[in-house]
Amino acid sequence: MAQNRQKVKKLEAFMEESYRAGQFSGAVLVAEKGKVIFSKGYGLANREWNLPNTPDTKFRIGSLTKQFTSMLVMQLVEKGQLRLDGHISDYLPDYPKVTGDNITLHHLLTHTSGIPSYTGLPRFVAETSIRPTTPTAFWSTFANLPLEFEPGSKFHYSNSGYFLLGAIIEKVTGKSYAQVLQENILRPLHMDNSGYDLPGTVLVKRAAGYQKTPAGFENAPYLDMTVPYAAGSLYSTVEDLYKWDRALDSDQLLSAASKALMFKPFLNNYGYAWMTARGVLGKDTLTLVEHNGGINGFGSLLTRIPQDQSLIVVLDNQGGEHLTEVDRGLLHILYNQPAAKPKPAPTVAAAPTPAPKPLGSNASPLTSYVGKYQLAPTFFIAITAENSQLFLQATGQSRFELAAETTGHYSIKEVQADIEFVKAASGAVEKLILHQGGRDLPGVKVE
Repeated sequence: MAQNRQKVKKLEAFMEESYRAGQFSGAVLVAEKGKVIFSKGYGLANREWNLPNTPDTKFRIGSLTKQFTSMLVMQLVEKGQLRLDGHISDYLPDYPKVTGDNITLHHLLTHTSGIPSYTGLPRFVAETSIRPTTPTAFWSTFANLPLEFEPGSKFHYSNSGYFLLGAIIEKVTGKSYAQVLQENILRPLHMDNSGYDLPGTVLVKRAAGYQKTPAGFENAPYLDMTVPYAAGSLYSTVEDLYKWDRALDSDQLLSAASKALMFKPFLNNYGYAWMTARGVLGKDTLTLVEHNGGINGFGSLLTRIPQDQSLIVVLDNQGGEHLTEVDRGLLHILYNQPAAKPKPAPTVAAAPTPAPKPLGSNASPLTSYVGKYQLAPTFFIAITAENSQLFLQATGQSRFELAAETTGHYSIKEVQADIEFVKAASGAVEKLILHQGGRDLPGVKVE
């Protein structure tokens, strides 16, 4: 018991440091051997009313929504209403057959369909994301686009796939996605503080989302929640997500065989809305099963350690820029390892970034990497160049120098992260991939 109390004190101290360093505002929960040992809120749920975050504050969880969508799909598979090898056209007859006849539910679940992610399409942030829509009206906006690759041959994270899964769930059940979610998952688990963030709902203890700017914090840009849909429109609390975790260790929602398939890693170690990673902490080598989420003003990260029935949930309402650092710090303490001390967030308004100087003659190959890359609806990475040197600056953060490792691969000197630039068949750079904290985050070049 004394050792456990000491561990809780270290968790509290780490989170207090992270909060004071400006790296976190939200709520966290840590469970060990199936029992909650630490749960607390930090910062403000509403800056205008000075209301604090608490363990029962409701946060938008972004792409953690996908785990619930994959669970609903697997439940319908067990009932015989869906088949993993069934094709889009089997369930959505109006979907273009040229692609719909070749893309399976398995492809959609594993991000191997080749369908472009709608969040990376032109004008998404400025126009598409703010307009109310319906599932059928919305999937028709990307259904006729050319595939990025042959289905099943590559991995490319695509919100479009999970949007289609939501539409398929509605089609075969004859009910709304939100209703199926309530009936099949939330109500049985008594997740009373979770749900589809419907626009008209008055939601008690709902956190507001914020983003950092050079002038300080401001309200996150508006996003109509009919757009993220089955790919990212849920809200929840750290306490409810603990209930979700406990259910995943039982057969209450799904059989053991179906759960094993859901967690099984495929391309890029991605299963059905779950990523598998290896964590080495001292003498311990852990299998981490996790997923992150990002949506205007919010970030989320849920890490399960199934072998020990341990869990870390981090929900943030100031953009989620430091989720990985917070999560990994808590993980280290949970396994009695030292955690890296949080670095104070830079004062973004202290000094403007110097204007780029003209490129030297020996830097011309770098110009192909220069541009703006979108990793999330409101999170961008800008790549600039000065005299044979590349620099990276993410939304609301300081500028960092990139160090060349191999052609197209760079490390970030001040951060444990790497950048990989990906070229299209034409030879032009079309995206980058941020490798950080066991996650591979793609960003489409938009400028």
